[in-house]
Amino acid sequence: MVDLHIHTTASDGQYKPEQIVQKAHEKNISTIAITDHDTINGLPQAMEEGKKLGVNVVPGVELNISGFPGEFHLLGLGLKNPSKSLYEILQKVIDNRNERNRKIIEKMQNDGIDISFEEMQEKYSGTSIGRPHFAAIMVEKKIVKTTQLAFNLYLTKGKPYYVERTGSNLDEAIIAIQESGGIPVVAHPMSLYLSWGKLPETLQSFYEKGVGGIEAFHPGARMTDCLRLEELGRKIGFFLTAGSDFHGEKIRPDRKLGYTVGKRKIDDSFWENELKPALEKQ
Repeated sequence: MVDLHIHTTASDGQYKPEQIVQKAHEKNISTIAITDHDTINGLPQAMEEGKKLGVNVVPGVELNISGFPGEFHLLGLGLKNPSKSLYEILQKVIDNRNERNRKIIEKMQNDGIDISFEEMQEKYSGTSIGRPHFAAIMVEKKIVKTTQLAFNLYLTKGKPYYVERTGSNLDEAIIAIQESGGIPVVAHPMSLYLSWGKLPETLQSFYEKGVGGIEAFHPGARMTDCLRLEELGRKIGFFLTAGSDFHGEKIRPDRKLGYTVGKRKIDDSFWENELKPALEKQ
């Protein structure tokens, strides 16, 4: 069993990088990819723990890309040596994220919620602060009972505390990942919110730009769509990956480490026959 899409406390996950590796070891998951949102800060700890426990840790990142109707996340898998261009993208993301967080806090303060930027920084030091952290604070301050309610009522698009996120440029992100020795992979393609009439040509254009794979199997999609993505990906020339997009039981209770769409175990073949051979060609 493998899992090629996992988050830690370095971004918006529940568990520290080394704890994720320990959990993978306990569940007999042989290969995992750490793909935190817009940060690679958790990779050294995860890889060190992986060496100790015999878990193969694929160093990765998940970049938010701007300019598309839905949500476009680009995974960078197999980062060998993070490039200057990648660090520049990540620093720009940090700056934009801080500005976004200040705007969210301002909205909350205007509604009488006792919260400050300094409080968030102190409480979540060393992490990439995002909406899940605001949701947790709202539960802690007894504004809502669950983090899911915080999202549903306040933090999703069109709700009172939502602020649009600034993403990275696709071409720049592809180059930065490639210069880091990794391979760009489209995460959960259905989140692009493109019709099946437009999705093939869009994915084809990504392939021509240098994207190597697609995450065909993701728990946020329907199995029928995943099977269509598998077929389309093969036709275009992508390799295929599968992931749980695990954040932790408290954050996303519907996601389980090592399992993807339809509560299906993620087979070793997604590493052995798909991602691993692609990385060996790099």
